[in-house]
Amino acid sequence: MAGRYLLEISVEAVEGAAAAERGGADRIELCGDLSVGGVTPSVELIRGARKQVCLPIFSMVRPRGGDFVYSPEEFAAMKRDIDIAKEFRMDGVVLGILTPDKQVDVARTRKLVELARPLPVTFHRAFDECADLQKALEDVIQTGATCILTSGGAATAAEGSAVLGKLVEQAGGRIIILPGAGTNAGNIRKLVRETRAREFHSGLSSSLPRPHTDYSAFEAEVAKLAKILADP
Repeated sequence: MAGRYLLEISVEAVEGAAAAERGGADRIELCGDLSVGGVTPSVELIRGARKQVCLPIFSMVRPRGGDFVYSPEEFAAMKRDIDIAKEFRMDGVVLGILTPDKQVDVARTRKLVELARPLPVTFHRAFDECADLQKALEDVIQTGATCILTSGGAATAAEGSAVLGKLVEQAGGRIIILPGAGTNAGNIRKLVRETRAREFHSGLSSSLPRPHTDYSAFEAEVAKLAKILADP
């Protein structure tokens, strides 16, 4: 990926993963139930996506929708989900745990990162619920995660682009900042210019109605993003 931008597309169906690949995505974030921001995909979905696409697939590890403060039982479920992701040859996992006062739960997140090795770990948008994003960035780095998916604390990445630019600067290459939320062909150039990030995430919910059922339209929207990122 040296010298170009990476495009990650989140999907909740095998057909979506295949359409994203055809459209020119570089990586898939595989989720169940994107209407709640994504949860751990079923084994059937993981198996089907792995058979269907050759792209790297990062599997969501999130036991439920709602907040990111998890019980011991939910934490145990996350461990099992990481084992399943590794068993079915996922290329990475996406997760995040917060404390009740909305700070990064460094200790428990680190345990999951260590369990996931050698797979890379993206800390998802639980990050955006933290009151102090600069501190949260340093906390995530302590966990050993390799990437942070974030909108800069705003409703969309485009609205949070100034903060995202500061996070990219603060990260200084120690961790990847992955702008995402509301990313589409109409604002991706702004994100490239204002954030100076090298990787971008989209679920295309701001471009197409969800749940996505017209996969030719989904593929076309992915292709628009991929074309812009090839020459932004």
